[in-house]
Amino acid sequence: MVIVNITLDFDLPFVFSLKERRKIVNSIKDRLKKFNVSVLDISGEYPKEASLAVCYLAHNEKQAEEIFRNIEKFLERNFPEIEFFIDKEII
Repeated sequence: MVIVNITLDFDLPFVFSLKERRKIVNSIKDRLKKFNVSVLDISGEYPKEASLAVCYLAHNEKQAEEIFRNIEKFLERNFPEIEFFIDKEII
């Protein structure tokens, strides 16, 4: 078993309030849950930036990479207007 910890950092230049950011982040969180992962909003006070922590278990590193690629493709396909950066750690 391996544990995967992903930090997703989003750049939201078109957002001007925390309420708008929360709406976008909650939409992403709800959609990510279909991958059977745990998602936590770790964003700060600045409305133009958002961060999510995503954790999941996998049987081996091959399965962990497959789930990671699926999450990355999902974000690119469903949120093309949002620029994001990914930091991944496999334990």
